[in-house]
Amino acid sequence: MEQSVLRQRARDLRKNSTDAERHLWYYPRANRLGFKFKRQVPIGEFIDDFVCLEKRLIIELDGGQHADNQMYDVKRTDWLMTRQKKTQCS
Repeated sequence: MEQSVLRQRARDLRKNSTDAERHLWYYPRANRLGFKFKRQVPIGEFIDDFVCLEKRLIIELDGGQHADNQMYDVKRTDWLMTRQKKTQCS
């Protein structure tokens, strides 16, 4: 997917967060955990829910809008693991 399209999709996802994403975002936002997090970040060909660049940590919430895309979730996790990113999927 083209980067400009990916960035626009990430903006749209930030504007239309799921309930789970909104609830989880409370904790990392405003540096409450001591590290800077971003949400809906394009990395490679995927958009990840929460990213801490300093710790190379990605948090993904599976399910909800992703319920029909289990293969997408597996592909994204495999892509991240081959690049040695720490992932936390729930």
